[in-house]
Amino acid sequence: MTDCVIIGGGIIGMLTARELSIGGASVTLLEKGETARESSWAGGGILSPLYPWRYPDAVTLLARHSQEHYADVAGQLHADTGIDPEFIRSGLMIFNQEELDAGLSWAARWDQDVEAVDAAIASGLEPELAAPEPRALWFPDVAQVRNPRFTRALRADIERRGVVIRTQTPVTALTFAGNRVTGVETPRGKITADRIVVCAGAWTGELLGRGAGSLDIEPVRGQMILFHGTPGLVRHITLFEGRYAIPRRDGRVLFGSTIEHAGFDKKTTAHAREDLYAHAVALLPALRRLPIEHHWAGLRPGAPQGVPYIGVHPRAENLFVNAGHFRNGVVLGLASARLGADLVLGRDPILDPAPYAIDAAR
Repeated sequence: MTDCVIIGGGIIGMLTARELSIGGASVTLLEKGETARESSWAGGGILSPLYPWRYPDAVTLLARHSQEHYADVAGQLHADTGIDPEFIRSGLMIFNQEELDAGLSWAARWDQDVEAVDAAIASGLEPELAAPEPRALWFPDVAQVRNPRFTRALRADIERRGVVIRTQTPVTALTFAGNRVTGVETPRGKITADRIVVCAGAWTGELLGRGAGSLDIEPVRGQMILFHGTPGLVRHITLFEGRYAIPRRDGRVLFGSTIEHAGFDKKTTAHAREDLYAHAVALLPALRRLPIEHHWAGLRPGAPQGVPYIGVHPRAENLFVNAGHFRNGVVLGLASARLGADLVLGRDPILDPAPYAIDAAR
């Protein structure tokens, strides 16, 4: 019997496995498909919530803790596995005149390095930019990781630490005895553990059911396109009208994303592709010269106000949840995993866990 079974092999599940392993626990991770092939792969890897002032403080607290540690963790993963997560402090520009004052107030309150810049300065920072508004918020410290590479490095790291990973192993049911969960049922048989941690993203609510302690998590489809460019053509992350451009080190430019309530339908649509392309070339006209290399969709785990559920489940004293990060799984991941592991292992938590509890008001 293993100490901990983690259900879900996305970025939250693998980071949680890493934290539990560092804490001395033996860990088995179960993934219904392949690791990090759902929203962890599909997202953009921006290490900041978009429009961070729109979220409750609980999200900012997780984001801030993660941001303080991402450079070190990415560097350690690169050194230990040979896989470069491509941590880049590329900066972020947000164009939104109506919320400029709100953004500056949020930055002052949280002591963030943010300034309002005019269109001339914005265009100097990003020469290919067609500045859509007279002023923008400039976040020079915002970084990114290339999430497919980050999660590949993360998997290699936890395997090196002894975490047992079983892919193509869906969990069909949890088994209970009194106020404890005794194990999980899979097509390969039952697996027992002292503690179970559910990190199943958009599928978490489906797995845990709708009884007492049900979680308000729904799938939210996001579609994105990828331009094949040359290094330096686009330099910084830019956000306008909910659409963002992310330049990768090799010159590719990721552009996204839609927010669609379409259930568990992960199909891409021609309408979304056309809409994303139109926004992309309006913001950065040079993208018109580049081919679209890829178009894909992922399912984000949407929770009320974007506040994830992190903590013990009321149905069983040894059943834990870490899910519901919406579009912020990467940036919140380090802190969420650490907080979740603190609770599983009975350590003093890095943050007050109350806002993330299953029964917390959202």
